[in-house]
Amino acid sequence: MSAPVAASTYSKDNPFPARITENRLLNKPGSAKETRHFIVSLKGSDLSYKAGDSLGVYPTNRASEVNEILSRLGATGEELVSPAMLKLPAPITLREALGQRLALGGPTSKIISTLAAKATDAGEKAKLDALLVPEAKEQLTAFLDEREYVDLLAEFPSAKLTGQELVDHMRKLMPRLYSIASSSKLYPHEIHLTVAVVRYTTNQRERHGVCSTFMADRVAVGETPTPVFVSNSHFGPPENGATDCIMVGPGTGIAPFRAFVQDRVASGATGRNWLFFGDQKQATDYLYQEEWEKYLADGKLARLDLAWSRDQGAKVYVQDKMRASAKELWTWIQGGAGFFVCGDAKRMAKDVDQALHDIIAEQGGMSAEEAQAYVKQMKKDKRYQRDVY
Repeated sequence: MSAPVAASTYSKDNPFPARITENRLLNKPGSAKETRHFIVSLKGSDLSYKAGDSLGVYPTNRASEVNEILSRLGATGEELVSPAMLKLPAPITLREALGQRLALGGPTSKIISTLAAKATDAGEKAKLDALLVPEAKEQLTAFLDEREYVDLLAEFPSAKLTGQELVDHMRKLMPRLYSIASSSKLYPHEIHLTVAVVRYTTNQRERHGVCSTFMADRVAVGETPTPVFVSNSHFGPPENGATDCIMVGPGTGIAPFRAFVQDRVASGATGRNWLFFGDQKQATDYLYQEEWEKYLADGKLARLDLAWSRDQGAKVYVQDKMRASAKELWTWIQGGAGFFVCGDAKRMAKDVDQALHDIIAEQGGMSAEEAQAYVKQMKKDKRYQRDVY
């Protein structure tokens, strides 16, 4: 009897202090995007992963933002606090709570109520009270969407909060999950990530995606310990290597499909690979261009369909490329191909799903209901899988 595979010592509750060994910009100069390729070393851990899995990363908050909050509270950071939601055995310093344990964004109406009760300035109190009346619900949501906790402390300085009062309103700082962009068959001791670095402005303040800028700006390559864990997924390439594989992954949705193709090539899978990728501009946003073109030239990719939304007058997206190849797509699907989608859940995944239903109905000569039943069966058979966020 073979010995059971031992579970890793490292997990979400006991993350591995990994090192990021590469941080490389994938976009070319002139791009409106900042997409980075990170390599995370697993050396010294017993972590393993498979194509389709995600890597969980625990970030820390920006020191400048923590310092501004402390300054606005009139605190040193050495004050001891016990944030209720953390269920800690002993209090920690306010600086540690704000820097490493709590989310500095996402304020709720609860903090507005607290500030309203504490404000001593008549103008501030009137503004807060106006947000709390039942008919101002939409206004309150819009107001909070534009702000983080530091904004509220700056806007309502007369409402003096203690460190404990502030942290009691905050949520736990959660790890972020990123689709793994490498195959362990090629890279058993490292994990590659394809990350869009988030930077934007609201309420006249620059905002920074907590984890994406943590990796891009605050981690010293090869030095800063970065707590990580592998999150196993039900998303993955076809188990049977003879199965054809259709992959739709615009933008950073390309990540798992880089892993899929590496994996299938390494294992000698005989099924064909068809990739749909898209982004804004071909000249600046063609992620992993050299790799895809080599796979295509070597016959490892049977088809590569590219959609560039800003290279011409009318925007072209991956779903448009699917519709343009409807007949061929249906032939692959009829032949048993797996259909995989990764990326933006709000719009892209919905549009791709609609295109898939339409193509099956049109090409298969089915009613909308029949096409729906066909897609439902594909999902049941794990032939239609999505990793959307």
